[in-house]
Amino acid sequence: MKKKSVVSTRKFIKPSFAYLIEKKRDGGEFSDEEIRYIVDSILDEEMPESQQAALAMAVYFQGMSAQETAIFAEEMMLSGEVVDLSSISKPKVDKYSTGGVGDKTTLVLAPLAAACGVVMPAMNAVDEDFVISTLDKLSAIPGFDPELDIKGFIKQLKKVGCTIVRQDPTIAPVDRMLYDLRQNTATIQSLPLITGGVLSKKLAEGAEGLVVDVKWGNGAYIKDIDQAKQLGRSLTRVARSMKRRCVALITDMNQPLGDTVGTALELQEAIALLKGEGPEDLKELVLKLGMEVVRLAGVAGSTLSAKQTVQKHIKDGSALKKFKEMIAAQGGDTSYIDDPEKFPKAEYVRKLPAPKRGYVHTINAGMIARGVQLLAVDEDGKYDPAVGVSEIKKVGTQVKQGEALMMIHYNDDKKLAEALEYLKLAFRLAPKRPNPPELVAERVA
Repeated sequence: MKKKSVVSTRKFIKPSFAYLIEKKRDGGEFSDEEIRYIVDSILDEEMPESQQAALAMAVYFQGMSAQETAIFAEEMMLSGEVVDLSSISKPKVDKYSTGGVGDKTTLVLAPLAAACGVVMPAMNAVDEDFVISTLDKLSAIPGFDPELDIKGFIKQLKKVGCTIVRQDPTIAPVDRMLYDLRQNTATIQSLPLITGGVLSKKLAEGAEGLVVDVKWGNGAYIKDIDQAKQLGRSLTRVARSMKRRCVALITDMNQPLGDTVGTALELQEAIALLKGEGPEDLKELVLKLGMEVVRLAGVAGSTLSAKQTVQKHIKDGSALKKFKEMIAAQGGDTSYIDDPEKFPKAEYVRKLPAPKRGYVHTINAGMIARGVQLLAVDEDGKYDPAVGVSEIKKVGTQVKQGEALMMIHYNDDKKLAEALEYLKLAFRLAPKRPNPPELVAERVA
């Protein structure tokens, strides 16, 4: 595939790849032409993978300026298809999450945004997944099809106002190529490469604005809160230089979001929230992200107006109605939304007992994710929709000895034994109540 190039009136002499690697290694700044040449060379497979890896490592250690990152994001966006949503008059705002355990906010936000009059063109990319993807969860609905081509994608956005589909392979292909490389070279956490990757694909999907949920903690890719804040600033600054609106929330992921981890269990929790129920932390984050979406779209002005708009469309059932419309449009059986009891149930349910009396002091959400993965994944890598954990006790909760720290839903005793090695290590109890963490640590705009 040949990238749509940006016309330049200056004559550009192609440097060697070794020169470019050395330049960045020594802290130099790439020119716009050099960045275009790098992206073209990766797309056309002219740059050897070994030199791509060296370049990624140089960027990891030396970083990129906002100007470099903006050009990098734009060129990656232009490396494939750029969806034209100009035929849709409503504002187009997408949401991106760096991924976390129990994060089912996209399931709620996409239909909620559509109910509020904001089009959300959600394509799910691999870098938004943390063990269980949004599409894994939706696969628990019989008939649901996560695959739409660009034409079908636009058609559904016009009709319903939202989609949740797998990212089309023609969208920002250079970002996907680099992501695979970064996984193999321990450069996943490079802020410029994350920033360029996120903006390239979200803007290629047709989004005019972007709300980013940057998660930090033991249940996320980003473990350090300062790095999460740096990423939030990088995303908003570079988006602004690309003349796009962007807001980032830095959110805590040192315990699972909501009360469940698993495919059908998380989907049921999202449906409950669309009905005005569900756990408080999930409600809080959906409310705050939803407020950012409607404000960025211009649907609501003040903070109070944004809050009232989001709450209204959950309370009156219009967000739930949009969710059903989206599921039906993608071939899913909506009777499972009307009656969540239809979802398959695990053959066995047992509690994870507290080993002593005390307060839940810390939770390792990553351990819970690994435990659920061992419980649920079959030989083909697919998730058993019935399996997972529920009723997870939160940090600060007082428990008695033997009381359930969570309920474990399973179908295989052997898998349970393997999973318990992780689930038992996930909770630490203490005699004194800890201060519960702030869910939203910072807003970056």
